[in-house]
Amino acid sequence: MPKKKRVIFVDADACPVKGEISKIASGLNLEVLFIASYSHKPSRSKEGENWIFVDPDREACDLYILNHVKQGDILVTQDIGLASIALQKGVYVFSPRGTEYREETIDTALDFRYLAAKDRERGKFWKGPKPFKDEDRNRFLTVFDNFCRKMVIGEN
Repeated sequence: MPKKKRVIFVDADACPVKGEISKIASGLNLEVLFIASYSHKPSRSKEGENWIFVDPDREACDLYILNHVKQGDILVTQDIGLASIALQKGVYVFSPRGTEYREETIDTALDFRYLAAKDRERGKFWKGPKPFKDEDRNRFLTVFDNFCRKMVIGEN
């Protein structure tokens, strides 16, 4: 039985590293699916990029990804809730800042998300996430490229 080709799913609505993902994937002959809502449709996409557009409902991208991602696939997302469910399906999950989410650490991230939501309910607002910087992009490039290369070499 032939091996299933791994797919990189990208929660693309607010992903700042789409170009980097395309470049890494094309160099390693990996398939990438960019999932975005119609309201975030790019003016044009590069040749070879596969885009899937879903309704602009709040969770439409997440639902599409969860219904199509399979064990061994890769997901790039900033959504910790989506990451935690994908991990349970045996998916490798990365943030655009280069963090690899793991089952043994995702509970801490979910706890912080819960506490922040409780603070917002009480009217306590924090500054929000730090701005995305070149160091974040470079960390993502290094971590994601190394992971994908090891994965491809391991399959050959």
